[in-house]
Amino acid sequence: MSELLSHCYDIEVLGAVGSLEDLQGLIEQKPDLLIVDLRMKPMDGISIIEALRKNGCTLPAVMLTMSDSETDLSNAIRAGVRGYLLKDMAPDEVVDAIKRVAAGELVVAPSMTVKMIDLLKGDKSEHEAKNSIKLLTDREREILQLLSRGESNKGIALTLHISYDTVKQHVRHILNKLNLSSRVKAAVLFAKEHGDENYQKRQ
Repeated sequence: MSELLSHCYDIEVLGAVGSLEDLQGLIEQKPDLLIVDLRMKPMDGISIIEALRKNGCTLPAVMLTMSDSETDLSNAIRAGVRGYLLKDMAPDEVVDAIKRVAAGELVVAPSMTVKMIDLLKGDKSEHEAKNSIKLLTDREREILQLLSRGESNKGIALTLHISYDTVKQHVRHILNKLNLSSRVKAAVLFAKEHGDENYQKRQ
């Protein structure tokens, strides 16, 4: 993966490491994004992300794996990854997805979109969240609709002519009102509720 990304003129690879200790050193270089393999030793990728989050690291992280397991997807999202990509994706798709995560989006491999929706079907809070959508302000509903279409925070800010920080604040309020843990859940919920297929196409 590092070799692939090193050939992209607009991406700088700071390093590739094989342990949590070495990763801590890499983080000190202040990268914009981390790419973690799900099957790592001695710690798996999910445990590494959980350890980083516990230590206060909020860097966006992408999980790169061969696993199309719904369980692995669920665990990764709950651990805090911003992207879940499969190794059999085309190289240009992987690069594009990584750039989208770096820009603030939450991205899953196209073949995993249905499984992401299935995860929501089993979420006990989904019904409550649907009812809570009615409590959103007009601006919040507008932003949620753009989220469902795959827009990043930066893209939403440009579309609505508001600041990036304002968008982040609105997204935080939306998640709090819907009692959901991630923007991808909110986006998929809105897309399902309103028949918006654009989100699935972008994913």
